[in-house]
Amino acid sequence: MDVDILVTVLAGILLVVAAIGAIYPVLPASLIAIVTLLVWAWVVGSWPAWAAAIIGSLICLVGWSASALLTGRKLKQLEVPGWSIAVAIVAGIVGMFLIPVVGIFVGFAVGLLVIEAVRHRDLRHALRSSLQTLKAMGTGVVVEFLLICVAASVWTVGVIVHFAAS
Repeated sequence: MDVDILVTVLAGILLVVAAIGAIYPVLPASLIAIVTLLVWAWVVGSWPAWAAAIIGSLICLVGWSASALLTGRKLKQLEVPGWSIAVAIVAGIVGMFLIPVVGIFVGFAVGLLVIEAVRHRDLRHALRSSLQTLKAMGTGVVVEFLLICVAASVWTVGVIVHFAAS
């Protein structure tokens, strides 16, 4: 099998893993996508590959940054402390082992609600704060996921042009 084809197939698989990693936040999604695009271009070595890799990497960087900025800004507005998020992350990790597939989400949400209830000493306020926090974090996830998908589309165009020119 030709090395270009093998590396392209592996890159496609890794881009799918990156997209899944944006939704299932155990993997560093944008980082996986950026490294995949750049390694693919380096191995394949054509100008369409490098153009697709650079454009796709920049798109991933925008998604990664936008996700962090959107989420961080909203959490500051909501006055949710970092330790509340840290407790929720730990609860999400525990949930991941207790409830297969969806445990990370359930654990995170329950952990966040519990720590916010302790912090506010008011269940209604904690519920409102937790829901707004989850919405803010969900927005960041969606932005990062969509931009990884756009980067993968750019990569697909690069693959077509690369193999058409070969």
